[in-house]
Amino acid sequence: MKSTAKILIIIVTWNKKEYVIDLLNSLSTLNFPRDQLDILVIDNASNDGTVEAIESQFDAIQIIRNAENIGGTGGFNTGLAWAFEQPDAQYDYLWLLDNDVVVHQNALSELVTILDENPDIAIAGSTMMQLDYPWRINEMGAFVDQQSGTLLFNRHFEEISNWKGKPVETLLTSDVDLSQQLMHCQAKMDVDYVAAASLLIRAPVAKQAGLWMDFFIHFDDVEWCLRIRKAGHRIAVSAKSLIWHLSAMAKIPSWILYYDNRNILYLLEKHSDNDAIKHSIRWTLKKALHYQLAGKPDLAKLHLQAIADFEQGIKGKKNIQLPYKSEKIAKIAHILNDPTIKKILVPWTINMQTSNIQSIFVHVMRERPELEVCYFMAPHGAPRQLPSMANITQISISSHVIPRYLKYYRMRRQFDLVLQSDYQTIRPLSWIARKNLFINDEDFCLRPAPKLSEITEMLPSFIKKWLQAGK
Repeated sequence: MKSTAKILIIIVTWNKKEYVIDLLNSLSTLNFPRDQLDILVIDNASNDGTVEAIESQFDAIQIIRNAENIGGTGGFNTGLAWAFEQPDAQYDYLWLLDNDVVVHQNALSELVTILDENPDIAIAGSTMMQLDYPWRINEMGAFVDQQSGTLLFNRHFEEISNWKGKPVETLLTSDVDLSQQLMHCQAKMDVDYVAAASLLIRAPVAKQAGLWMDFFIHFDDVEWCLRIRKAGHRIAVSAKSLIWHLSAMAKIPSWILYYDNRNILYLLEKHSDNDAIKHSIRWTLKKALHYQLAGKPDLAKLHLQAIADFEQGIKGKKNIQLPYKSEKIAKIAHILNDPTIKKILVPWTINMQTSNIQSIFVHVMRERPELEVCYFMAPHGAPRQLPSMANITQISISSHVIPRYLKYYRMRRQFDLVLQSDYQTIRPLSWIARKNLFINDEDFCLRPAPKLSEITEMLPSFIKKWLQAGK
């Protein structure tokens, strides 16, 4: 079916020049009439040359430059406000896109088909694949548990086995109808929300719903979808419209934890009940305690601040200054070469291949034969990650909880440095050395070991909040 729909594409970006250029390049391959598309980029005061790069490489793209970074919420609200000012017949649909996605050549046409053929569907969204694992589904729309504030991603982490090994560039022009690839998968299905990573909405419905709540970032698109569903409209996700987005697994939570925990409380306040808010507050407190025990007290404070700001009605952007900065993995050698670091513990949870630190470790140990490295073997027998060297000691651990924790206790004060995975932190290990080196696939952050005094200082306010949430 050939659609006559006129569409405004709204993209919000901030300091992601290469990503947004990749997105715009993928948009140029869309199987949709170019004369029916207008592209509006909202730049949130990027300082990496984003605007200049777009202007030099693409024609007929309108750019609105905000004076400061006002987040995804402010950026999309800027674009929506501009769209609402246009004549009513100017656009049939608005297509909201994240700046760090690439889209399949049929991504838009499949969404348009859903809205063209189903007048009662107000929003159609794409299936989001993982950019770093192109064969894996990140979400095919999602549902919202309004009693707990939990997002239930549809078909989360399901894989398309015959896509493994194929680059994204190949998949962008391939047959990607997931209804033919997955068991019991319909071409479209109703959901509670689709992410604004790729969200096509009827322009009149968007105008009627109004702007997003001022969340700055995260849960703003969820709240908007719930608002639109409450007004009586359907929201659907397409198994034929695909985009690729960097997976959340590769993004380590830091300052964004504040917005995640604050904004879900505002969402529940509007769309659920007081019991759901209390449940979510207690869950946030549990997470705060986890970060405190893991040796990340600054992130624990973000959770507590999120609750406090919700109770005071504070929305929008928060001036967050964290005391510990991350550095790129390539710079980790200068930590390992510190002469005060003489004994290191490396647990099995560190994926030395993925983080690309194995060769760095081998090189440092050859240069520093006095450096002792203890490799903590997994209780379930995960493969060893370091070659045999004179200064490497292998430590085994029990699969049973009590012997394992006794082992942790006996190792206290034996190490100068413990490596910890940001993806799978072992809380007791954070207490046994002078310093902890938290590692993910791209960055590392050096932190001091936690202190018991920090826990005791936190407990009174924690207990008070916990009891208040139970009333």
